[in-house]
Amino acid sequence: MPRRADRAAVRRDTGWVHVDPATIRPERPSDAVAVRALHLAAFGEHGHVVNAIVDDLRPTIPERGGSAFVAEAGGEVVGHVLVSSSLLDTAERLIDAPVLSPLAVAPARQGAGLGGALVRRALEAAEAAGAPFVVLEGDPGYYARLGFRPAGEVGFRRPSLRIPEAAFQVFLLPAYEPWMTGTLVYAWPFWAHDAVGLRE
Repeated sequence: MPRRADRAAVRRDTGWVHVDPATIRPERPSDAVAVRALHLAAFGEHGHVVNAIVDDLRPTIPERGGSAFVAEAGGEVVGHVLVSSSLLDTAERLIDAPVLSPLAVAPARQGAGLGGALVRRALEAAEAAGAPFVVLEGDPGYYARLGFRPAGEVGFRRPSLRIPEAAFQVFLLPAYEPWMTGTLVYAWPFWAHDAVGLRE
């Protein structure tokens, strides 16, 4: 039986999630134009930076793991989430560090649980791939409700001091082991587009 999470019914066998009245499914190449428009609507002028990062990260997903999902309603893309691979510099060695960024929901659809459903689908995909955790920068008030916690509490260090401590968060998955702590090293697109933390 599909389990209910908020208003989402997760079908693990197909990779599809249904959020009345939207469907969450894996992103397709044909979604790229609609996803770009969504980011501009959701992030305003910063949407141009988000789109540049996403365009650079997409090719790394098949190479290094990760996932991308869209929420579709009435044939329109109304939500998007991407998980790509960065690195965690642990005391033992460098390991892959899944990063959830961006998460976007069309302004008219915000506040109805769609963002949470997208995040949960991305976390399920990360767990199925054997990832030990997922990290992100974001509003702690929002992401704490989805099970994220301050990453510093478990020994993770921010890739930049410009990221507020409270905004740097982690979701620990079953494959996590206590030695998996250290400094996050973002993948190059975040640095190339100057999207690490806040500037004055």
